[in-house]
This record gives sequence, structure tokens and C-alpha cells, in this order.
Amino acid sequence: MRNEDALMNYAIKQEAICRKNDSISDTLFEEYGVNRGLRDMNGKGVLTGLTTISKIVSFQDVDGVKTPCDGQLWYRGYNVHNLVKCIGDKGYGFEKIAYLLLFGEMPQAEQLKEFCGIMAQSRTLPTNFTRDVIMKAATKDIMNSMTRSILTLGSYDNQLNSPEVITNSLRQCIELISIFPMLAIYAYHAYNHYENDDSMYIHRPGPHLSTAENLLMMLRPDRCYSELEAKVLDVALILHMEHGGGNNSTFTTRVVTSSGSDTYSSIAAAMSSLKGPKHGGANIKVMEMMENIRANIRDVHDKEEIEAYLAKILAGQAFDHKGLIYGMGHAVYSLSDPRERVFKSYVEKLAVAKERQDDMLLYNSIEELAPKLIAGKRKIFKGVSPNVDFYSGFVYEMLGIPRELYTAIFAVARIVGWSAHRMEELIGMNKIIRPAYMSVMDEKESS
Repeated sequence: MRNEDALMNYAIKQEAICRKNDSISDTLFEEYGVNRGLRDMNGKGVLTGLTTISKIVSFQDVDGVKTPCDGQLWYRGYNVHNLVKCIGDKGYGFEKIAYLLLFGEMPQAEQLKEFCGIMAQSRTLPTNFTRDVIMKAATKDIMNSMTRSILTLGSYDNQLNSPEVITNSLRQCIELISIFPMLAIYAYHAYNHYENDDSMYIHRPGPHLSTAENLLMMLRPDRCYSELEAKVLDVALILHMEHGGGNNSTFTTRVVTSSGSDTYSSIAAAMSSLKGPKHGGANIKVMEMMENIRANIRDVHDKEEIEAYLAKILAGQAFDHKGLIYGMGHAVYSLSDPRERVFKSYVEKLAVAKERQDDMLLYNSIEELAPKLIAGKRKIFKGVSPNVDFYSGFVYEMLGIPRELYTAIFAVARIVGWSAHRMEELIGMNKIIRPAYMSVMDEKESS
């Protein structure tokens, strides 16, 4: 028997012991007032810090009563809806908003030009890094590949732990933001070649291209993309850049940063958090659900048929039998997710360009029907609405982005927010994050 098989058999045998000794009664959590997941009984997050980087609004005070409202997302004092609107349909805004989140103020034309130039210069990997690191141990798990690359990059950094912590961390963050698209796309090409026996091509990023343009160019064999495709991806990246300090991966960044650990370790920890299906994998579940719905309804124009099948999903009788309509609802937002509101018009434009109007119709019908079904079946205290992940997977599919890259594209955007929060933690907090756990173990006599 191989060592791996023997170890697995041993783990199977010992699992029951772990379950018995690691289970804690729900009543104890209630008795001691423990907020599981750092959220109270109403789903509100426990206050653990302060930030000037972003703000999420999902409720408002109406005559002293906390009332659900349309969601708002603010970056450094600017409403995201207005930021995307100001960028316009012709320009690309990832770099501009990255500057805003990192430095806390909107760049002037010359500042943005300089920042874009620095990012272009930084889009290089150490000599033979692609061959020696990314192409070795190619895996379908692109997030794991990227995390390995991030940690390995620390070995190439001669100033890994420079005493100039703030300056050095800022340099490292800008470099990681610049090369994250390369780490993601190259990791996919290595996997696609070694595991799927397909051709492999490594396109160098273009110095004058935006982050969105480079992503599409490096991914595609012919390097070609349309202006609309790049624009929609650019908007998707902006909307996924940052989402408050309390989301799991950003909080992880701050926790690891607070211990004094280096930039690469902090960002690698955030990557490990984001790859969890409860965090960064939501759009993949939406896509799987949509495939299942298409396979089980005859007419996308028949709302009654769609509603009947959604009711089956909600009752746990269809799809994955978990009783969830994926892409509906959010841990923070109530009546609407502002990111979805901004994104939808771009999704519709791309759907027309790709001749996917019937699919768009199905999405619209589910967006209309699902909240009513959920509200009728479950006790809802803050409303249900589609979140940004309801549409993001559909967009990535229309752009020809493989599903193995979906969470990685999320990371390409969110590295900006992680970097901003790392800098704020280093500058403004300077205290290790260490919450309390109460022991409820039984004391035993030694035998």
C-alpha cells in the first residue's frame, strides 16, 4: 500500500474521533454571546477596525429605525457608480482607480501617466521565473499556482524585509498589482498545455495597454480583442477591486500584516482565503446553476416554467440539492448590490455583441423571480437582490475566459484593495490583531 493510501485510510478511521472531540454545542455559543463568523444574529459584522479606503451602505436611518436601502459602494470618498460613469465608455479606469485606492486621492493627468509608466515597467518577472516556477507542477488550481508564485517572488526580492517598511511595502504592492495578470494567465497556459495537452504560448504584456487589454491579449492565441470586450472587463475589475475591510480575504491581509509579516506572505494568505468557495468562487456556482436550468427548461421565454424550476432548486429538489439560488443575496447588501446595478448595462451590451440575448433574457427573468420566491419561503430581514457574481461569470464566459481563471481574475482586481489595506494597517494601526477565544474544554486527570 502506498504511503498516501495508508495515510488516507488512517485519516478516515480517525475522523469520527475528531468529530466527537471538536464539536461544540450551539447552546454554548448562545450562552457566551459568541458572534460566529464575527457576525451577530442579524448578520451584521462585529466592528473590529476603522478604514478610510472604502464604505458600504446597505441601510439608512429613517425616523430612528434602521431601514434597508439601495446599496452604495464608495472608494476613498467617491461613489463607485459615479467613478465608472466619469471614466466613460471609451477609456479604461483600472489604473486610475488603483491609484485612488492606494494613495487616497484622484490622480492628476501627469500623476496617472507616471503611475501607468511605473506599472508598465513593473510587468516583468525574474529571469526564467515563468519556466522554473510557473511551468513546474502545473495545476488546474490556478489560485494555488499564483500563491506559490507570490511566495517564491519573495525569494527574488533583495529587500524582502527592508527596514524602510512603508516604502518597501508600497513598492512590493505596486509590483504585485502589475504582474498579477501574468501570474494568472501564464499559470493557466501551463496547466492547459501540460494537463490538457493543448498548445502553449506566452505573450509578453504590452507596455501601452491597460490591465484589461493585457489580460485578454495574453490569454488569446491571436492576441486580438475588441474595445467593448476590454471595456467590460475593465469595469468588472474596478467593481471587484475593493469591498471594505471586513470581507474574509481583506481581513486576512490585515491580520497577517498586523503580525509584522512581509508583503508576499500577507498577499499569499489573502489568496488562500479568496480561493475558498464561500468567498471567491460564487460566480462559478452561478454558471453551474445556469447550465442546469437551461438543461431543464424548454423555453427561456416562459416565466412560469422558469419560476417552477427555481422553486424546485429552492426546495432542494434540483441542481445541487442545497436549496440555494446562487447569485442572489449578499452578506452586507439589502435591497440591491450597487456593483450589479453598475455592471448590468455593460453585460447587456456584451450580450448583444455576442448574440447571447436569450441567455440575457433568462438572467433577467431569474433576477425578477428569484427574490420573490426566496422572500416567500424564508424569513428575510434585509431583502434579497442579485449580487455582482450573478453576472460576472456570464461575462467571463462571453469573453472566452476559462472557468479555471474566474477566481484568479477576481484576485487580479482585489490585489489593489488588499494592498491599500496592508498600507493602512502598517501606517495607522501598529497593533497585532488578536481576538479572544474562550475555552470550554473539560479538565481531565492524567492517567
